[in-house]
Amino acid sequence: MIRRTRPVAGAIALLAALTAGIAFPAGAAAGEPTGQDAPKVDLVLDVSGSMRARDIDGQSRMAAAKQAFNEVLDATPEEVQLGIRTLGADYAGDDRKEGCKDTAQLYPVGPLDRTEAKTAVATLVPTGWTPIGPALLRAADDLDGGDGSKRIVLISDGEDTCAPLDPCEVAREIAAKGIGLTIDTLGLVPNAKLSRQLSCIAEATGGTYTSIEHQDELTDRVNELVDRAAEPVVTPVATEGAGSCDKAPVLQSGLYTDREEFGQQRWYRVELLAGQELRASVSVAADRAVRPDYGVLMRAVTVHGREIVRGEATGNGRTDVVSTGLRYPKPELEDDDSGKPAAETVCIGVTTSFSADAGVKTTPGLPLELTVDVVDGPDNASDVASFGLGRGWWLLGALVVTGFLAGLVWGWLSRWRVAVWRTN
Repeated sequence: MIRRTRPVAGAIALLAALTAGIAFPAGAAAGEPTGQDAPKVDLVLDVSGSMRARDIDGQSRMAAAKQAFNEVLDATPEEVQLGIRTLGADYAGDDRKEGCKDTAQLYPVGPLDRTEAKTAVATLVPTGWTPIGPALLRAADDLDGGDGSKRIVLISDGEDTCAPLDPCEVAREIAAKGIGLTIDTLGLVPNAKLSRQLSCIAEATGGTYTSIEHQDELTDRVNELVDRAAEPVVTPVATEGAGSCDKAPVLQSGLYTDREEFGQQRWYRVELLAGQELRASVSVAADRAVRPDYGVLMRAVTVHGREIVRGEATGNGRTDVVSTGLRYPKPELEDDDSGKPAAETVCIGVTTSFSADAGVKTTPGLPLELTVDVVDGPDNASDVASFGLGRGWWLLGALVVTGFLAGLVWGWLSRWRVAVWRTN
């Protein structure tokens, strides 16, 4: 499970594509795109009474959600079939049995009529209970049919109030059906218990959890998730990094998952031919309570330990994920013995600096997502911005010379005008 908050945008920040701008070549990725039908997204919104609280940028949680939904509806790609389901929107009484039935399809999953959907959202008023489990079951039915990607985006400010129907168990049940449905969860100003529940729901289906404190965060994250539904589905491949490069697994282009313990270093290997470019990125998520001030370092080194390039990022406790990436173009060099273009084994090391208070479990390690892409490199490796200005030095030099000459001419003209003025 990988989580993300305030645009890393990103971010990250990172997950598909991430900071390295990854694209998966057809047939080359570890985890192939699947599904030809239109992608489907069901936005599931908590409309329980607690959504009246005014603690998001000076407005109520409901008002922030409505504003976010309006912006999301405007930005939804044409190819996405989108629907909106509510929970806790209709029953205001005290009968728990009735309250736990309170979930309804506000706007059906299908081609989007933006005006009609916005009109439906405008009618919502915070009302009742928080039946997350029942709403997820019904949302899965909303997305039934077709082999395109299916995604539920759950937005809630409180825990489920309909136990023993545990929403985590519901999510696991949905995942067990093998219908390729992903549940992403967003918690509005959540507490620790809510965060655990929403994280559990997301993790059960390979989704993401995000902690939200501001309206723009909500808009950005929901937009990102809707856009992600329209992208080709890539199934991550589980791998296990090693403690040293010589024992590391060799990775092809693709998306990989691993676990890394606090303060651990994991190594992976990539075979790079002359003229190819390596693009790699990593995201590490804090799926448990960790201390502020943490970071991730990603290094590409030779098999002899010489560092080629690095990427690093830090966090201060305000985000749930930290991400970084790197690029390395392999120059067109010849092997001294054979005279043929030389290949190279590049070692990718990922080091984290997370720590936690006593009592927090350190195993299993923190979830890690690693993206690797090997593509044809630029004609001239010096053209890559991350490795210097390359041909840009010529432009910089020309600008410097031009500026110098312009200064000389301007100074000469100024002195000439002063001399003329004094003469007159």
